[in-house]
Amino acid sequence: MTETRRIALVTGGARGIGASISEALAADGLIVAVADIDSDAARQTASALPRDGHDGFYADVTDEASVVSLFDAVSAKLGRPSVLVTCAGILLFKEDGSRPLVVETDFDHWNRTMAVNAAGCFLCTREYARRAPDRDELGRIVTISSVAAQLGGYRSSASYIASKAAVLGLTKALARELADRGITANSVAPGLIDAPMLRLSLDPSNDAAASATIPLGRLGRPDDVASAVSFLVSPQAGYVTGTTIDVNGGYRMQ
Repeated sequence: MTETRRIALVTGGARGIGASISEALAADGLIVAVADIDSDAARQTASALPRDGHDGFYADVTDEASVVSLFDAVSAKLGRPSVLVTCAGILLFKEDGSRPLVVETDFDHWNRTMAVNAAGCFLCTREYARRAPDRDELGRIVTISSVAAQLGGYRSSASYIASKAAVLGLTKALARELADRGITANSVAPGLIDAPMLRLSLDPSNDAAASATIPLGRLGRPDDVASAVSFLVSPQAGYVTGTTIDVNGGYRMQ
């Protein structure tokens, strides 16, 4: 009997946390569509994934037409995705590399951050929902938020914090609206993860001090986040929806 493999679309999947998520899902047996604004990097990441059948695609998640074209291309080449992971994100700083305060944040900075992190998530999840069947027992949406949205952030700008908080609210809305179609929607909120975005604000020489603020005593790894995503898209997570999994080593405890 021919194996039927589920198809996962991972935006921002070419590097960092997104690449680790793509690798984990491929190792789990899914066919992965790696989408990124850097199409060459997307194809390179896809070609290195375990097993076969994966491919890389160009996508600008801030552009509605680009998102529609992405879903068209993935569906035509690989098949309709039953799994969507929205990992595309951006964190902007001032020219000197410091975090802008609210009073220093210009409107272009705010809009650019919101366009990628919040509107990009909306456009991708909306397109997924529009194309999903009336009933999909293995339909999964996983959004990537941040511990910054829950704590108000330390290294992150107000625009980043607000955009990732919007992702949490959108995810809950999706969970309610799609529940009767058998589709779950959950978020993962990473803490201090040793990935390119963290390195924008944390020099490796400061790793020890940063790790000391984390109960588990170390920075997170991209595969720590990928493991949470792997669970949420699995059949075993069929009764989990509308929630956020914190992957932060105990950095934020309630």
